[in-house]
Amino acid sequence: MNDTYRFTSWFIQSWSRVGLPLSIGLLLLSPFLLKGIGVILFLVFLQLPVYMFHQYEEHAHGRFRDFVNQLIGGGKLILSDTAIFWINILLVWLLDLCILYIAVYLNSAFGLIAAYLTLVNGLSHVILALVQRRYNPGLWTSIVLFLPLGCASIIAITLATQAAIGYQFVGLVSAILVHAIILVYIRRSIHALNVKGALE
Repeated sequence: MNDTYRFTSWFIQSWSRVGLPLSIGLLLLSPFLLKGIGVILFLVFLQLPVYMFHQYEEHAHGRFRDFVNQLIGGGKLILSDTAIFWINILLVWLLDLCILYIAVYLNSAFGLIAAYLTLVNGLSHVILALVQRRYNPGLWTSIVLFLPLGCASIIAITLATQAAIGYQFVGLVSAILVHAIILVYIRRSIHALNVKGALE
């Protein structure tokens, strides 16, 4: 086993723990960024470190993995650590970073995508908690951080850029599609388990 493989395995297990100090560091540096890029782009930037903070509550101890596997899979493994890693790295970290670049260099109205991603995720946690009448991993940061930040960012970006309904549509649909990808993955995992069970 080489060093690269060991690091990769460790990072897949620990990425959300790494994200916590990283998010704190980004937030501590954020006042300097605010001075340089202005309030609107600063709100777009904030989505990522705040999301990292949320991911610590959600994934640091495997709570969301265990929650989904128990709730939907009946205790079977339908959402693995590796799947969770790639979903969050690609569909949150990388996506939010790309959105920030697009908002800075193309049109700041595209920052609505990141804001809607935060808001939709927060709403999904709250709605699930209301339906089940119990806590789900990520709920507290959804209430305290995601809902206020998502709403405030959407309002501020819309007013500052006079974003037409088309930008709102792109932002909302993009956020929904990201979450739909996760649901499709879970559904395919369940189907694969059912097929495997039928063959055994």
